[in-house]
Amino acid sequence: MCLRNLTFVTFLLLFTFNTQAQRNFEGYNRLGLQAGMTLFDINTADLTTRQGTGFMGGFTTRGSFRGSFDLIYGINFFGNELEVLAINTGDASNRNVEEYIDYSIQAVQINFLGSFNVVRHHFSLEFGPVLNVNGRLKMKNEDNFGQYILAVDDAIIRANEIQDISKVNFRVMGGLTAGLENFRVWAQYQYGVTNMLKNLNDKELAKNDFEGNSSTLIFGAVVYF
Repeated sequence: MCLRNLTFVTFLLLFTFNTQAQRNFEGYNRLGLQAGMTLFDINTADLTTRQGTGFMGGFTTRGSFRGSFDLIYGINFFGNELEVLAINTGDASNRNVEEYIDYSIQAVQINFLGSFNVVRHHFSLEFGPVLNVNGRLKMKNEDNFGQYILAVDDAIIRANEIQDISKVNFRVMGGLTAGLENFRVWAQYQYGVTNMLKNLNDKELAKNDFEGNSSTLIFGAVVYF
């Protein structure tokens, strides 16, 4: 399923769940719009990476569940950035020069989270699973991909050959939210429990045991309506 179709289906589910929640919960139930900044990286011993700064935005619903617990579910859109160390074979000095090259990765996330209210409507702890569906690990300057190579276990791999990473990944999330009933700021950490580079092992590359797990810090704000 492409990202556009997944987005449409998930938005319909989110709208349905929110409508149903309003019928079933006489307590607090709000639809929110949120946005934030991401710090994304891939924890791997196979590539040398550097954390990149990106953005996110999406819709979320928070509803009373039981006692001090709320339920949160929603859909978010991500534009993450990442840098990977490569060797520039086309340097003007005719020397092989190490250089970080930029990659971007777009994704859609569906989350279903639990929230423990330390102080209701003002401070809570959140946790739960996240389904991440992403596109390619795309080079931001593909015109020059031919001059960049990755030295991986003494093998030579072109920088554009690592773009087709695994499209569906699962993550676990933990974070906190603080603020007012209608406006809150939040921070969360997501760790990928599945191998984000697994799809590379199906390619005809010199190396066939790639392994990497996503690591994402997210800081944002949400407005509830």
